[in-house]
Amino acid sequence: MNRQKIAILTDSCADVPAHMAKTEPIFIVPLKITYSEGSYSDGVDITARQVYQRLPAEIPKTSLPDGATITQALQQIKDEGYEKVLAIIFSSGLSGTYQMVELIGEEFPGLQVAAFDTKSGSLGTGATVLQAAEYLRQGKTWEELLSLIPRLIKNTTVFFSVDTLEYLQKGGRIGRITWVAGTMLNIKPILTFAPSGELTSIAKVRGRKASIERLCDLVYEKYTPGSRVNIMTAHGDAPQDGELVKKVLLSRIPAFVHHYESEIDCTLGVYVGPHLLGAGIQILEEDM
Repeated sequence: MNRQKIAILTDSCADVPAHMAKTEPIFIVPLKITYSEGSYSDGVDITARQVYQRLPAEIPKTSLPDGATITQALQQIKDEGYEKVLAIIFSSGLSGTYQMVELIGEEFPGLQVAAFDTKSGSLGTGATVLQAAEYLRQGKTWEELLSLIPRLIKNTTVFFSVDTLEYLQKGGRIGRITWVAGTMLNIKPILTFAPSGELTSIAKVRGRKASIERLCDLVYEKYTPGSRVNIMTAHGDAPQDGELVKKVLLSRIPAFVHHYESEIDCTLGVYVGPHLLGAGIQILEEDM
């Protein structure tokens, strides 16, 4: 435990690798994945890969953690001797998880909880969580952390390449004509998080190879040579393409503080479909 007794709380949409969560003071509350036969806890009794593999047969519903799950996580944090909590949570533009955590945290006895809406998800939220853990190892004070986390969120940008338009059409996010035409032209939209925290299309390219190049171009455009950055790559049940994204991006930005990689959570997968690719950058300015 760090001397200031500070823990980090996040949700399963952060895609924090399990081995890293076990070695850091990171606690994860799972979102709910509901099928016709019952509900599962994301990352607990169902994996992202299992959800991706079941998508052709059934698109599940996703929902935020219930209050009891959040309360249980906070109680565990308190029982383990922590006194303060940095709650770094999935975008409020796509989920009510942040509002729920903030509300319960304000009333939870014996813990000081500071909740942050990352306005991001997947590798964007995860990188913020892991950099916060790095700050804890460096001995940053609670007051410093309360100032640093919003700056991290502001300086974190992620992009996702969608492999198929089918699930956007099934979810009512694009029309049938757009779906048919886009599929015939092999269109691959690239999404990012808008300032509101909602996903928005930023580019459209034809073909998987071109989408990977454009994905990495968009990240590189955010990079200033010589700056201190974290780089993020991820995939949704597409490991070979995920490795290609990693190879291309790291060849363009060879100097970085950390490279975080993970599998994209099934919450985003349900929204846009399988074989999603992600890449992002986090600019570190704490010593500027």
